[in-house]
Amino acid sequence: MVHKQTTFLERNHLLVGIAGAILALLLFSGWVMRRGVILVRAERVTRQQITSVISTNGKIEPLRNFEAHAPAPAMVKRVLVHEGDQVKAGQILLELDDAEARASAARALAQLRSAESDLHSLQAGGTQEELLTARNELVKAQAEKEAADRNLQATIRLQQNGAASPAEVDEARNRVKKAEAELQLLRSRQTGRFSAPERQKVEANAAQARAGYEAAREVVANSHVRAPFAGTVYHLPVKPGSYAGAGDLLVQVADMNSMVTRAFVDEPEIGKLAKGERVEVTWDALPDRTWVGTLTRTPTAVSTLGPRTVGEITCELANADHKLLPNVNVNVSVITARHESALTVSREAVHDFDGRRVVYEITNGKIQTHEVQTGTTSLTRVEIISGVPEGTEIAMGAVNAQSLRNGMEVKVVER
Repeated sequence: MVHKQTTFLERNHLLVGIAGAILALLLFSGWVMRRGVILVRAERVTRQQITSVISTNGKIEPLRNFEAHAPAPAMVKRVLVHEGDQVKAGQILLELDDAEARASAARALAQLRSAESDLHSLQAGGTQEELLTARNELVKAQAEKEAADRNLQATIRLQQNGAASPAEVDEARNRVKKAEAELQLLRSRQTGRFSAPERQKVEANAAQARAGYEAAREVVANSHVRAPFAGTVYHLPVKPGSYAGAGDLLVQVADMNSMVTRAFVDEPEIGKLAKGERVEVTWDALPDRTWVGTLTRTPTAVSTLGPRTVGEITCELANADHKLLPNVNVNVSVITARHESALTVSREAVHDFDGRRVVYEITNGKIQTHEVQTGTTSLTRVEIISGVPEGTEIAMGAVNAQSLRNGMEVKVVER
């Protein structure tokens, strides 16, 4: 029986030691409390680097990105690249069957030629045949007018000599008036052949035909997809023989050397943001890597994202080794402030009291309240700009969570 008891103590000596320490602490605490002394945790004001960080999450996008979409319904004729391929600027990536597109372009060109012909006729005053006919009629009318004028003058002279009657003179004058009216009518037809609505219709038809032809040409051109810049094919959802509807995504190419992170920051943090601030990005898939960039755009408005009110930011990152991939979710840390060798204390050591920020200095075992001016705040530390010097011992709080006050007698049990 004795042997078993000894074995138990030997096997559980650690538990026995912990229990003894707890008992001793309780006895000590009771003794201290009977004396009116408060047990506190304390630390000293120290110099260290302090960093203020806004943490959020975001999504990676290429800074230069190219997406090709089907310009019209068509079959995929050829695919000349694979996902992950490095391509050059101008390189053909894939081709669509453009037979229908070419036929549409030919029809559009014929319509354009017809519309341009109508427009030319309008601007010239008519077709070539109409212009020749009108010119001949005008020459005849001019000749008739001149002949009528000569006849009138001759008839007037004959009347003066008594060889013509007044009625014959009137008839000659009427002939002149008729010739003048005919000549004026032909001239007006030359200058005002088309009305304003007719002109507008012809001009609109020509503009519509021109736009239709340009659109048809664009469809033909976009049926041969080329890389606009050197980059990496990172998404290729089609294959030869597959059908692509109008607007369907065909391929995506990116310059992987530079990426952009889009992220959302809670409204209360927006005031701390400024363009050019350092941004650190991590990706759970590569936990040992950190990408460093700069904040390039701050929020211009806020929106609702679930229960949060947020503003959107963008950050540019270098990605020389192409390890960071498009569309992945990342962790984003915006460094809003970083001070080297700043005086700091734990956040729990700074208290708000009557609109002031104070710390509790421990001097000769008693609390002495000091108002302080604080600066940058990190997750765990607060910068002390003024109020207490380096090395000052500061009470963080009572072990029993009792409120501290000026002149209170304390005992430090933990640093």
